[in-house]
Amino acid sequence: MAVLATMATVPIALHAAQLSGDARASIPRDVQQIIVVDYRQMQNSPAAMQLKDRVLPPELKHLETALKNSGLQVDQDADTLAFAAFRMPGTGGEGTGTRILGVAQGQFNTQAIMAKFAKDKTKVTMLRNNAIYPMGSGGMSVAFLNQTTMVFGDREAVRAALNARDGLEPNFLQNNEMMAEMPSVDSQAVWSILDQKGTQTMMKSVLGAAAGLADYDTVKNRMKDASYTMDFSNGVRFNMSVDMSDTITAATAATIMKGVALMKKSSGSALEKSAVDDTTIDSNAGVLTVAYSSSDSQFAGLLTSPLFQQVVVK
Repeated sequence: MAVLATMATVPIALHAAQLSGDARASIPRDVQQIIVVDYRQMQNSPAAMQLKDRVLPPELKHLETALKNSGLQVDQDADTLAFAAFRMPGTGGEGTGTRILGVAQGQFNTQAIMAKFAKDKTKVTMLRNNAIYPMGSGGMSVAFLNQTTMVFGDREAVRAALNARDGLEPNFLQNNEMMAEMPSVDSQAVWSILDQKGTQTMMKSVLGAAAGLADYDTVKNRMKDASYTMDFSNGVRFNMSVDMSDTITAATAATIMKGVALMKKSSGSALEKSAVDDTTIDSNAGVLTVAYSSSDSQFAGLLTSPLFQQVVVK
């Protein structure tokens, strides 16, 4: 997964996209990546919509489509939408058994939704006191934690979420490392945090062939975690931070990324060269940083370029 390709939806940054306590408690502890967006503002940014249409991963597109087709009026009622890739309990730490869970926050008319389920004779499955409803024929399910929060995904993901919320399995609130990452990014309208495995996967995709270099193996093993944010309120701004184990490793990672950028620039169009020039890669106190900014029109042109396809479509 590349940095941008991991994004579920990309709204403008007018309001913070924060997760409530109930939402956090419903996410299992062993999270590889969380993406959180201000869903209500998504429609207001043409640049955000263009990016979303081009880079939404198939798994997340499937979830979003199922939610929209369920009759839950997500476009009207949802304020915040989150996607969490997590490892199922007992599957180890190498990403096997990974599931994707969706969490929607907003003001949901649960009475009307339940009436529709009853009218359609939707078959409910009970898990303790929790009602799980199927979303169409695609194998997706949804459960309401309360009137403002719902969880959705395949049945196993929803069951894992309810077990986490009910205290039968560890939840995200007990993930001290990733909880510590959140305060630096969750004031933004779109943000994501990744654990070590998620960070390694993302960086391998971003670096492409450079990930095969001997220096990268050293860097990879010293990655700790990462986060990124995007802002569409005034042009396009992207910021990413990758925590390394030490300053030397961070500087090495920055050097590798700068080399990749120069290679892209040497073979790119004028627009692509400008995009590389608008990207700043640096390191400071053991943290690799990447920052990109452009106007809406520049970004719209970049979306159709070969460089964009190479970087984000994996």
